[in-house]
This record gives sequence, C-alpha cells and structure tokens, in this order.
Amino acid sequence: MATVGMSDIKKNVRMIVGEVPYKVVEFQHVKPGKGAAFVRMKIKSFLNGKVVDKTVHAGDKFEVPIIDFKTMQYLYDDGDMYQFMDNETYEQLGLSYEQCDDASKWFKDGINVDIIFFKGNAISVAAPEVMELIITETPPNFKGDTSSGSKKPATLETGAVVQVPYHVLEGDLVRVNTVECEYMEKVK
Repeated sequence: MATVGMSDIKKNVRMIVGEVPYKVVEFQHVKPGKGAAFVRMKIKSFLNGKVVDKTVHAGDKFEVPIIDFKTMQYLYDDGDMYQFMDNETYEQLGLSYEQCDDASKWFKDGINVDIIFFKGNAISVAAPEVMELIITETPPNFKGDTSSGSKKPATLETGAVVQVPYHVLEGDLVRVNTVECEYMEKVK
C-alpha cells in the first residue's frame, strides 16, 4: 500500500491515522532555528467530519486510504438518517447525520452527491463543488449601500448561509462554492 511522508503533505492529501481515513485541510512546514523541521497540519476525518491538529516529523509515514466515490441522488431526511438512491441499481442507502455533517447544509431534493466508501462501507458524503441556489432571505438594500467589498448574510433555499454583495436580493439565483461556503456570482 502507498505511503505518505512529511515531504508529501499538501492540501487534500489523504492518509490513515489510527485506522481512520483523513484529508489534509491546512498545513504549514516549520523550520525552527534549532532542531529538525516538522509539519503542523489540520486534518479532517472522512468518518465524522471532525478536524484534528496533528504534527508530523521527518520519518513519520502514513498509509494512503483507498477511497471510492459513487454518485447517488439525495432523496429525503427520514428523521434519523439522510436517504440516498443509487442512480444505476435504484437501491437506497441511509447515512447518519454525523456522517453527512458539513455536506447536509447543501442537500436539496433530487441533487446528485458523491457518497464516499472506505473498505466497502459508506462513510461520508460530498456535495457538488458548485451549486446554483435561490436566496430565500437576506436584508434589503438601503440607499448608500454601494461600497465595494461590503457583504451581507443571505440564507439559501437549502438553509446554508453565505455572504453576498449588497446588490443581491431575495429570490435571486446565485452560484455558490460549497467547499469554501462562498458566493461566486449572480446567475442571469
């Protein structure tokens, strides 16, 4: 099985730490005046979405997890789990709220998402990177709110909240980056 060392660490690199698959979300190579260099990083668990701080020194090795992705359609929330359907076999799969933690704020009926499998078990879900959603609630514009770079909060149809420019109003269709939770542009 492939391994990852200190020099291989960069954003989105996957590794197994204590039997759990993680993804690097932030990292910083540190070269202190005294002593050996090391890497300080934040890693996010594929199992529950928790972010953990970890320090890696020269010589530390981690296995690379074999992770499979399968596109499935989000169906509904049954009160205990989120339900998904395989687009090819039409089989249903349920994932707990913890497994869908970050991605759940982007779920919309009928949307296709990537279900993440590790060792044959569904462990998490990833929403599409870019989505077009309708703004359901945002403060109105006021005369004089034209300063460039200023933003206001806007609630989207899925319940997610992003910062948008003042010219964007309720009912507008906007394109958002779900990974960074950012407004990209107004859809015409």
